[in-house]
Amino acid sequence: MKYVFLSLLLGIMLIACNTPYNPRIINNVHITHFTIDSSNIRAIKAIDENTLYFADAKGNIGKTIDSGKTWEVTPVKHNEKTTPNFRSIAVVKDTVFVLSIGNPGLLFKVFKNQVNLVYKEEHPNVFYDALQFFSDGKHGIAVGDPTEDCPSILLTSDYGNSWYKIPCDQLPKFGEGEAFFAASNTNIKIIDETVWMVSGGTKARVLKSKDKGRTWEIYETPIIQGKGAEGMYSVDFYNELYGITIGGDYAYPERNQANKAITKDGGKTWTLVAKNKAPGYKSCIQFVPNTDGVEIFAVGKTGISYSNDGGLTWKQVSDSSFYTIQFINENIAWLGGNNCIGKLIIK
Repeated sequence: MKYVFLSLLLGIMLIACNTPYNPRIINNVHITHFTIDSSNIRAIKAIDENTLYFADAKGNIGKTIDSGKTWEVTPVKHNEKTTPNFRSIAVVKDTVFVLSIGNPGLLFKVFKNQVNLVYKEEHPNVFYDALQFFSDGKHGIAVGDPTEDCPSILLTSDYGNSWYKIPCDQLPKFGEGEAFFAASNTNIKIIDETVWMVSGGTKARVLKSKDKGRTWEIYETPIIQGKGAEGMYSVDFYNELYGITIGGDYAYPERNQANKAITKDGGKTWTLVAKNKAPGYKSCIQFVPNTDGVEIFAVGKTGISYSNDGGLTWKQVSDSSFYTIQFINENIAWLGGNNCIGKLIIK
């Protein structure tokens, strides 16, 4: 009898494990707005439903630990003449890293209000776009536009205390006009030791490394490309094989031609989805956790869109304009926008 019961229990467990996720039908979302004066916020790091870090265009790092009731804002200065414009942020335990756009490129490490400049680069073409750390907290990576004929990629292997730039002879070549977009700090995605980056401009391609940035491969995509504002602005992967990217043309945000694509082979090949259908340009796309990769949100200046079929079809669920979104679970996400932070709740 015992063996019959165990076999029955095992069968029930196998059926439960193989039951496909039943996606939700979401027609609208509730968003709480928090005004952050004079702050263009494209870089956020969501820790939990109470804790969020952000970096803004005025050289500030912001933080809440009480779900937005109070905010602590700390200015980060390089010198009296330079106010950093932050589009990238990473948080490793209690240490915050922020990276500026433009010349000079400045990467700061901030711990308990002690600010250290850990990397500086001066060049007319310096423009860093995104920054992320691997799960071990020891290794990190940043990506920027070319200063030569390759992407600018920074690596750290000592918890962010020092950074070095990969030489061009170790990287794929970029042609004139291919670069990245500092739109939401989400043109980098990391899973385990694998990292993906997406480009735009004259080319819209995917760079991939399986060894924390030491060696690289590059793949073509069918995403719109050829002009300076066209290409991929954001990428997300649900697992090491299944990913999605979004972008378009920032100059013409309503255009929806060839601006969304999925991959099922880890980024080697991409298939356009929702062709010539909404949404148009978006600056950030994210899978909803714990939804088997079928629920996805995309945000941009034209509002917030939702898909419950892996990106094949979309619905506008809010007209609120945001640059970036990060989920902490399947029901709650934080957002960054112009002069505001948002907290999204799915009911």
